[in-house]
Amino acid sequence: MTPAPPAAPDASHVKLSFWEKAGYSLSDASANFVFQLLIIFQAGFYTDVMGISAAALGTMLLLVRFSDAITDPIMGILADRTNTRWGKFRPWLLWSAIPFALLFWVAFTVPEGLSDRGRLLYAVGTYTLLMVAYTVNNVPYSALTGVMTADSSERTSISSYRFFAAMAAAFFVQGFTLPLVQKLGQGDDALGWSLTVAIYACIAVVFFVITFFSVKERVPPPPEQRADLRQDLRDVRRNRPWLAMFGMTLFVFITLSLRGSSNYYYFTYFLSPEALTEFVRAAGLFAEAGASGLGFRILDTFGLIVTPGDSPTAVGFSLFNMTGTLVSIVGVLLAKPLADRFGKKWVFIIGLGGATVVQASLAALGPADVNALFVLTILGSVFYGPTIPLLWAMIADTADYSEWKTRRRATGFVYAGIIFALKAGLGLGGAIAGWILAGYGYTVATARTPEVLEGIRLSATLYSAIPFALGTLCMLAYPISKAMEQRIAADLVAQRVSAAAGLTSDSPTL
Repeated sequence: MTPAPPAAPDASHVKLSFWEKAGYSLSDASANFVFQLLIIFQAGFYTDVMGISAAALGTMLLLVRFSDAITDPIMGILADRTNTRWGKFRPWLLWSAIPFALLFWVAFTVPEGLSDRGRLLYAVGTYTLLMVAYTVNNVPYSALTGVMTADSSERTSISSYRFFAAMAAAFFVQGFTLPLVQKLGQGDDALGWSLTVAIYACIAVVFFVITFFSVKERVPPPPEQRADLRQDLRDVRRNRPWLAMFGMTLFVFITLSLRGSSNYYYFTYFLSPEALTEFVRAAGLFAEAGASGLGFRILDTFGLIVTPGDSPTAVGFSLFNMTGTLVSIVGVLLAKPLADRFGKKWVFIIGLGGATVVQASLAALGPADVNALFVLTILGSVFYGPTIPLLWAMIADTADYSEWKTRRRATGFVYAGIIFALKAGLGLGGAIAGWILAGYGYTVATARTPEVLEGIRLSATLYSAIPFALGTLCMLAYPISKAMEQRIAADLVAQRVSAAAGLTSDSPTL
């Protein structure tokens, strides 16, 4: 008699080490170098540095999203069907690391000697390839959350680690990018962008490799499951929690992209330069006579000190972004205890609903209301912060729900669909920002006219709140309560034990 194949270890109560969680989190820090540039600086880079019109920008961002409708599901299918000694999802981090970094750098490097049409075609091509590389890397990476452990609370913990690292990267990118571009470029913005992104890309490669060597996959699909794409599609169409998450993710990332793109113009053109100057001066970020010390020198090295003759816009924009990100990091850390006590669903609904109200209230502010803007920025981050890690933990719960209902698991495909919604939201938000600016007549020359300033104000405030509100409505339709989550987890443990016992008893004999 041949020995029965060993049953997969029970991952329902696996507690992951600090080092595995920390190692896993680094890849999302890498992805956020790209992600934060796309939601905060992409529109400004393409219009003001690459020289693309706002209308062309909006159309470009939307068209690139059509490629994601193909590449994201394909990547999910490939990842689910990958079988190596490292697992299904881990190897893709290693294989994609260098192409991801190279395309990241190329997309933010402005070629010399191209016509307006040539620059547009270059932007479309490099941005499309960057999004393909992002898909190849991020779909398997995100799916790892669902297979490192089956413990729902541990998944929330993994997501908290992941998004602590992501928010740390966001803090750096949002805070230091414009000052670094200014410092490294020495007046040549195109050179400054190329050098800054080259630094980010090198860090990203190192982080992807560390993640590959840090994590393990422990949750296999049911042993009787056979690959069937049509069944995978039927399963997600009948997966009510997944449909709610898809809609919510789409709307949330429309807001993040629309708001992030609009904030660049809001700070550059709408806010009063005098009020922003006073705010930055009060924060101690002006080079005053006799200023010195280690902290001052570090800030000056990264371009976070306004020297005589400089515009305070870059430093003020960075200060707001960094403060909001720090507050969001606190929210990320609170996500697990809040979710353990109240359930993921209601923490998410209250957080996103509160962020919606705050975002809409920004429309009441005028150009000189910089202090009020700062307070509301902090309040919005308080509400939104806990939702950041919960989104990805809840996607893993939708994969569990599908297995619970159908006895089939397609973790990669489930995550691929949500990542498509994420990137579609990014594209639509950026496209809407470009179209709004074009509709109000934005060009660099007309940026400070009353009509354009009104469009910038509404785009960065009230218009950005609408998709957040729609995302909150989607979450009201999300059916997995805390009690259901616990029931699903218990039932899946029983199913897997039963399947393992059946596999052992049915082993062939000689």
